[in-house]
Amino acid sequence: MADKGYQGIHKLHGNSRTPKRKPPRRELSAEDKAKNKEIASLRVMIEHVIRRLKVFRILADPYRNRRKRLGLRVNLIAALYNRDGARKI
Repeated sequence: MADKGYQGIHKLHGNSRTPKRKPPRRELSAEDKAKNKEIASLRVMIEHVIRRLKVFRILADPYRNRRKRLGLRVNLIAALYNRDGARKI
């Protein structure tokens, strides 16, 4: 999932989905608008999860500890997020 700024990403990643841009001096069709809205509704859920994970400053700031342990720490933070469920962290 990406926003309109990543229009060429599908050449590198075949499974990527980006919204369709409005052509110059024309409007988008109703079908394209519906697809863009679907992509946006999926992206907003992903953005909310990323926002909640960044509460743990280790994911928001540059990581300055041992690189070998980064994966473990990210997994632990994701487990805390998943365990917490609907409650706020």
